[in-house]
Amino acid sequence: MQRSRREQYAVQALQITDAVVVFLAFWIAVELRDILYGWISAGSFLGRLLKLPKPPLEGIAEVASVLYLVVPFTPLVLEGFGFYGGRYRKSVVRSLSQIFKALAVITLLVSIVGVALKFPDAARSVLFLGILICVFLLILRERVAMMARRWFDRNEEHRLPLVLAGTEGHVDSYWENADDDTRHRWRIAGEFDLARGTPDELEELLCEHAVHRVVFIPEGVSFERLARAVERCELQGIEAWIAASFVQSRIAQPTFDYMGDRAMLVLRSTPALSWALFAKDIFDRIAAFGLIVATSPFWLIAAIGIKLSSPGPVFFRQLRGGRYGKPYRMWKFRTMVVDAEAKLAEIKEEVGNEMSGPVFKLEDDPRVFKFGRWLRKTSIDELPQLLNVLSGDMSLVGPRPLPVYEVEAIEKSEHRRRMSVKPGITCLWQISGRNQITDFEDWVNLDLEYIDNWSLWVDFKILVKTVPCILFGYGAK
Repeated sequence: MQRSRREQYAVQALQITDAVVVFLAFWIAVELRDILYGWISAGSFLGRLLKLPKPPLEGIAEVASVLYLVVPFTPLVLEGFGFYGGRYRKSVVRSLSQIFKALAVITLLVSIVGVALKFPDAARSVLFLGILICVFLLILRERVAMMARRWFDRNEEHRLPLVLAGTEGHVDSYWENADDDTRHRWRIAGEFDLARGTPDELEELLCEHAVHRVVFIPEGVSFERLARAVERCELQGIEAWIAASFVQSRIAQPTFDYMGDRAMLVLRSTPALSWALFAKDIFDRIAAFGLIVATSPFWLIAAIGIKLSSPGPVFFRQLRGGRYGKPYRMWKFRTMVVDAEAKLAEIKEEVGNEMSGPVFKLEDDPRVFKFGRWLRKTSIDELPQLLNVLSGDMSLVGPRPLPVYEVEAIEKSEHRRRMSVKPGITCLWQISGRNQITDFEDWVNLDLEYIDNWSLWVDFKILVKTVPCILFGYGAK
């Protein structure tokens, strides 16, 4: 969901506040744990039963390694679960659900890193207390913010005056369709007929009501009249907001940005640059490196098996269409005979194609040698793509990349939107029964559904659902 710049700043301020709240929760957890140690001796029966670590304890410093993860990432994960959206009309149940989901992800992350880095027992014992206190403090912070906003909205004096400028029918329609937050934040101090009124009349209206903002609805008005009216706002230092409804976009979300020193109306149909995207990129590279190390024995098995099964190189490299179709070399373990690409046209003619559109798919492809079939069934052949993730050409989650010659064969321009994000190793298509999907249109629709609804939580769910697909070979060809 798109946010105004004011709303973005408000959300960022709340995220910083919540980071402080998380730190405070763990500080309280440490202090509370120390009090509990005063009541329950580590050497007592109950102490041994609860497996409490023995003193001496070092205070907040002993959980510093946990705080490095929990404090900055908790607000980001909360954002991924929509915690900061519709925050003035949410129920407690919905807020609790979002908080529990976010803290579950954080706990999983801390547990994985904790095992790898061998966090001290004291840090682990504080994690449980800290999570409980986090839930309480985050709910308390949200409820206080909600009550403050509602009190603010009830006071008419706090609503800022604005002028609506446009033709009569369009001005009425604009305000009737305004959301509750806009109505609570602003009040109409006056209306200006942009088609008939003069700039001097607009200036008098602005001076009379001490207006903070003028909202222009430009339908049915010449750009020359609009420009003169905007100039009067500019001279008085009053914000001029121009409704972008004159551009009717079906998918893209309109935003404003700058190219050099020129203001631009931007229509974006892909995820906008954000901290969440930055976190995705960082996670991709760290996870790719970790997975390469963890799966190194399978790399060795694959290399030996390929060498013994089929003459030729261990790795297969192919030009694939990356973001916006830019070619890059994708790595895989070779599962076909060396001259497989040269035989493609012959195979299509003799056996056919199980997939409609420009993509070629064949379950029993005669070019695949026996050991290569096992590599495909177990998805081990995909492991070298982690090198592409590490280099930044791919992501762990994203639309599957097509060979360049298949990209060139795409006929519908809307199909190319699947290449507006980084390609990935796994995607909705991978976990949605890819064996049963034989229509390229259905495949593209899944990719566009992913792009239009992207979030860190969506990536997390796809990664989790990919695990059983790999373990049990669902849909692998």
